[in-house]
Amino acid sequence: MCTTTSGFVALAGRVLLGLIFVVSGIGKFASWSATAAFMESKGIPMVPVSLGVAATVELVCGAAVLAGWFTRPAALLLALFLVPATVIFHHFWDLDGQAAQDQMIHFMKNLSIMGGLLTLAAHGPGRISVDESCCRVPAARTQGGSEPVVVP
Repeated sequence: MCTTTSGFVALAGRVLLGLIFVVSGIGKFASWSATAAFMESKGIPMVPVSLGVAATVELVCGAAVLAGWFTRPAALLLALFLVPATVIFHHFWDLDGQAAQDQMIHFMKNLSIMGGLLTLAAHGPGRISVDESCCRVPAARTQGGSEPVVVP
C-alpha cells in the first residue's frame, strides 16, 4: 500500500476506534444519574468516583486516539480499561437464550476493539497524526558533512 493511502487508512482506523469511546464518555457525563444507577446495579464500588474515572478515560483517551496524540499510551489505557468493563458488563455466561447471545456479541465486539487498540499501540498512529507531525525530527547533517543523522 502506498504511503499516502496507508496514512489515510490509519487515520480512518483511529477515528473509528476513538469515536466509540468519545461518544460513550460524553454519554456517561450527559446521563450521569442513569449511568450511576446502572453501575450500582452491577455492584460497582464507589460509583461517583468510578463513573467519573470511566467517563474521563473514555473521553480523553478516545479523543487522543482520534487525534493521534499520545496514541500508544492512550490505546493501551483504553485496552486495559476494556478488560474489567467487558467482564463486568457483558457476562454472557450467566445468562440464557437471547440475552446470553446479545451479551456474547457485545463481549466479542469489545475483544475486537481491544485487538484494534493493541495493534494501534504496537504500530503507532500513522503519518496523519499529531504524534507524527510534532514528534518527527528532521534529518540533520553530521559534522563531517554528507551523512544525515535521523533520531528515532
